[in-house]
Amino acid sequence: MRTVSREEGRADRAGAVYTYALTLKDHPLRLDGLSGVGAPPAPLRTVPAGPLYAVVSDVSEVPHPTERDIGAHHAVQQRLMEGGIVLPLRFGATALDDDAVRSAVEEHADDYAERLRELDGCVEYSLKAAQEVGQPDDHVRDGEADSEAGSRPGELGAQDAQPRLEAVASGVTEAFRPFTQEVKPGAPSGGDFLSVSFLVSSDQDELFIASEMSLAHQMGEDFEFRLHGPLPPYSFT
Repeated sequence: MRTVSREEGRADRAGAVYTYALTLKDHPLRLDGLSGVGAPPAPLRTVPAGPLYAVVSDVSEVPHPTERDIGAHHAVQQRLMEGGIVLPLRFGATALDDDAVRSAVEEHADDYAERLRELDGCVEYSLKAAQEVGQPDDHVRDGEADSEAGSRPGELGAQDAQPRLEAVASGVTEAFRPFTQEVKPGAPSGGDFLSVSFLVSSDQDELFIASEMSLAHQMGEDFEFRLHGPLPPYSFT
């Protein structure tokens, strides 16, 4: 979808059209009580495009990623997900007008519709993991320098930590494959050694969550697992 730069957004006094998600036309589209992005937020509405609807609202300019607008963006997508499958768009998808939205969606409407049907009944779970400070790979024994290696034992442990954590990450990811439709690894950030998203069907949802709880218990206090979901399938659209 063709986006509008911030400069274009400011220059266009008529504003722009902000797009939250795509749905099939049989979606119930229950959006009452929700506010969109922007200040002030405009009412949510739909733009028909072939077999699809684009859920949009008018904005005076391309919105900045403030906490309020990011929250509003996700709230719209979460509500849509409660009524059926959606293709969520990333924050900031803005077009010049309804015709531009319609043209961009219709260009790939068949592909979007097919993907929506493939995602029917599925949600995303995002899993991140970190090693707790002070646990095995972080242990540094006080002692004299190794006369042969010329380094402390703790320094060797730190060098070995990354390959071991990569092996743990791979094992954790593989443990969930039987309960998922698709897996998409991400790039860990901060102190995390694992960042991965799973596409999970409704008939595997409880097994997936139970498996995550069981694995976290087995891994013990050495590791911190953070599971987020169910979410719209952001990583699989």
